[in-house]
This record gives sequence, C-alpha cells and structure tokens, in this order.
Amino acid sequence: MEYVSAGASGLMVSRLVFGNALTHGDQIDDETARDCVHTALDLGITTFDTADVYADGRAEEVLGRILGGRLRSELVLCSKVGRSKRPDPNAGRLSRKHIFDSVHGSLRRLGTGYLDLYQAHRFDDRTPLEETLRAFADLVRGGEIRYVGVSEWSAAQLRAAAGPARDLGVPLVSNQPQYSILWRVIEAEVIPACDELGIGQLVWSPLAGGVLTGKYRPGGPLPPDSRAATRGGARSIGRWHYLGEDVLDVVGRLAPLAESAGLSLAQLALAWVLKNPSVTSAIVGASRPAQLRENLKALDTVLDDDLYARVNETADPVVRRDPALTEDPLGPAPARSGAPAAASAAR
Repeated sequence: MEYVSAGASGLMVSRLVFGNALTHGDQIDDETARDCVHTALDLGITTFDTADVYADGRAEEVLGRILGGRLRSELVLCSKVGRSKRPDPNAGRLSRKHIFDSVHGSLRRLGTGYLDLYQAHRFDDRTPLEETLRAFADLVRGGEIRYVGVSEWSAAQLRAAAGPARDLGVPLVSNQPQYSILWRVIEAEVIPACDELGIGQLVWSPLAGGVLTGKYRPGGPLPPDSRAATRGGARSIGRWHYLGEDVLDVVGRLAPLAESAGLSLAQLALAWVLKNPSVTSAIVGASRPAQLRENLKALDTVLDDDLYARVNETADPVVRRDPALTEDPLGPAPARSGAPAAASAAR
C-alpha cells in the first residue's frame, strides 16, 4: 500500500480508500462486510470513507462495529454531512444546527471520539458559507474533527470557501468528486482550482459503479449479485447513464486494451485514475474480499503514455466532461443530451 498527503496537509491517507456507500447496511450482510473490512486492513488500507446518509446511518453503524477494538490512531475515519432524505426542514443542510447534530450522530454510530476528515456532502446555497465554515472550525477546536473537506463542489464554490476556511484555521484539504475513465467533469475547472488551492482529490466511483469491471453486457441481463441488481445501486448507476448500450459497447472495447497490458479491466480503470497527479486516492467499495485484492494490484501499475492515449481515444465518444454536471443536490439529476434518462434509471 502507498500513503500520500491529503492535499497540502500533513494527513496521510492510503492510496486506496475503502468506501461503504451502497454496501454496508444495504447490499451485503454484516458478516460479508466484516470480511471485506478485515481484508482491507490486511492489505494496508488505513482510510475508510462513509457518510451519515448511507443506508440512513446503518453504514456508519456497521463500520463502527467492525473497526471497534482497532488502534484508533492507525485509522483515518472520514464521514460526510449535508444530505438527507428525512422530512425535517433542518436535515440535509450545512447549517450550524445540522452540522453539530450530524457529527454527534456519526461519532455515536462509529463508536469514536473524533473524525479524522469531515466533509461537506454537496454545497448548500441556502446556508451562509461563513456559518458552515465557522461550525467546522468550532468542531476542530472542540476536538470532534481533525480536518475539513468537501464533496462535489464546483470550482467557484471551492474558491469562495478556500480563503475564509484558511483564515478560520481549517483549510480545505480534500474534495471528493466522481472521476473515472467515463466521467471527467472535474478536469476542466475543479482540478485546476484544487491544484492552486492545495486541495487533493479523493475520487469516488473510479469503476463507474462497477461498469468498468466489464460485468455488464449490452442488451444482457443484470448479474444477480451486481450493484445494479439492487434498488439503491440501480438508482445510482442509472442516474449517470452508465448502462446505456453505447457506454457498454465502449467498455467492451476497453477490455482488450487491459488484457494487452496484463491487467483486468478494473485494474486498468483504477490505474488510469491514479495516473492523474492531482488524484490523492481512489475510493473503492467491495461486496467480496477478492475484489479488494484484485484492486490492490492497480497500485503496481503505471500506465505508459501510449496505453493511456489509447484508453482515452476509445472512451472519447461517451466521456462526460461538462463542468456543469457537478451534482447539485437541490436540482434534478443531470441528464445526458439525447439519452433515455427514464429507461436508464429503470435499469
């Protein structure tokens, strides 16, 4: 395992981060979850990412039980605040009230006294930015959190927050955006802004919800043990239109490129993401321990420029690049021009 600094901070995180969105408390049972986390620890993964909204808090509870008894100083625990499906008008905000309520709930469910990294889970334009940042600063001073990050903020939002956060003594150290061979909306604006501001990228969905493993075939049935076969997974993957036949056709043409390099398609996809010098870590989930062992091999691979160029050329027809597609939690899911959004979501 490799370990790198989160942005310009001194916080060292593992190059692969274990994330439990859609798995713990939802897709897999607790025994399998335990096997996956223990495998991650055995492989040297020290950094674990979750959120209060995952499985309505159950994901944090499961992770907390599994990690209980581990030496806390050897772990980097990350959670997020700012999304909610509850009808409470204060839920899902980045207000001082919700941030304090949320962090205390996360600490209780995770069974820990502090979080190493606390991230604003999407921007909240209904709350003054200064209120949000002061709440984070007070939590750092109170010892409940150590570092502050964000998730899926636009370049303009990051620039607006970076100076005040630094002045308050809580510089933003990380951004958690979606990024993969198929989804590159951060390249044009977000990455340049973060490079300038000293903010690292902890990217989620580097395998495009499992699509970049090659398990889904154009026109074929969904594998019964796949993420897309679950209700939450189908909603997540369908939202980004990864199961369209044009995308799956491109994925099929990427497979021989991976094989020519002696890699699985998943290893190629992870190595592609990690080749970007602005990417701190890639967040990977797992429904089986074997998936983590396979993913780890990507750390031994540095794609040569020729293969990297061929991957880009092959994927180009279906790559999403528009910076405006950075997710807005208060608006509709982004729709791809001409794509059958309803049909994709249904799958």
